[in-house]
Amino acid sequence: MRNKLIILATTVVGVGAAFAGVAFFRTPPAAEAAPPPPPVPVVAATVKSGDVPIYLRGVGTVIAYNNVVVRSQITGQLVKISFTQGQTVKKGDLLGEIDPRPYQAQLDQAVANRDRDQAQVANAQANLNRYTPLEAKGFATTQLVDTQKAQLAQLNAMVKSDEAIIESTRVNLSYTQLTAPIDGVTGIRQIDEGNIIHPTDPNGLVDVTQIQPISLIFTLPQTTFPEIQQELDKGQVSVMAYSQDDKTKLDEGKLILINNQIIQTTGTIQLRADFPNAKRQLWPGELVNARLLLTTRKGGLTVPVPAVQQGPHGPYVYVVGSDGAAQMRTVKVGQISDGQALIDSGLQANETVVVAGQYRLQPGVHVQELHGKAAEEANLTSAVEQALP
Repeated sequence: MRNKLIILATTVVGVGAAFAGVAFFRTPPAAEAAPPPPPVPVVAATVKSGDVPIYLRGVGTVIAYNNVVVRSQITGQLVKISFTQGQTVKKGDLLGEIDPRPYQAQLDQAVANRDRDQAQVANAQANLNRYTPLEAKGFATTQLVDTQKAQLAQLNAMVKSDEAIIESTRVNLSYTQLTAPIDGVTGIRQIDEGNIIHPTDPNGLVDVTQIQPISLIFTLPQTTFPEIQQELDKGQVSVMAYSQDDKTKLDEGKLILINNQIIQTTGTIQLRADFPNAKRQLWPGELVNARLLLTTRKGGLTVPVPAVQQGPHGPYVYVVGSDGAAQMRTVKVGQISDGQALIDSGLQANETVVVAGQYRLQPGVHVQELHGKAAEEANLTSAVEQALP
């Protein structure tokens, strides 16, 4: 019985080994190919070609075109205020009045003195007219006639002096009327009605500032001087004024001059531009951004600013090829203005670039372009995720 069991066990082991050998030498089934990754959803835009203005950007301060402190040229009591603080005034408008009575009295006195001296001139002339014929007949001496002539000349000189005094007093009397010397806007009143005003008062009556037109003083690097000078020699150079956030255009004017010296401490040049300021969006002392239109590039290539990414080798964009795959392309950016980047090299017109969704891309990955509301949502999501640390 034991021998039968041994034989049966040996037979089972042999059969198992045979099956194991067959399984070992059997060819394994072919592995199934992995499915391709799904395309990455992105927002894309087309490279546009057109006329692109080239700007030089600087920061400047708005200054008044003209600024005048209205001061009194005589001393007297301020009896009338004829303007409201912050009022727009025209040249010649009455702003205040000084008590005119003392100066009117001086004028009346000067006129009276002139009339008196004129009467004396008439009398001296009549005497001379009488003495001259008597001298010819020998009834009057030559000395008497000469003395009368001298007296007449002296009295005529006194009349001329009286006329000068009258003119001076009339001028002083006109100074009792304080008028606006320029068109502009009045500031804060510096003296109240009833006070004595003097020519030596440092602040005068009020400050009048001309804001239409208005000026802007701004600076640019001195390396831009030759280009600006060439454009200025050709004719008018336009300058745009923008708000501090560089989003709102305040006004457009023209370059007036380049200052006659370069600021060596900063290596910059100072420029002045004038603006019509029709909407009064520019105000003296305001800090604004200036854009000087240097030239216009014909056929310039532009893409939305979000399409340009920064890498270790400089700026680049993802270009979507005809096969739908994204490829990284190094570019050179000329300027960024109004949300558009001017591309000097690296792209061609009508190529498709990725604007949002670059954070999920790798070279060679296929993309799916989103449109409409989906594109807006993807653009917002991309902006938020890129902002996260």
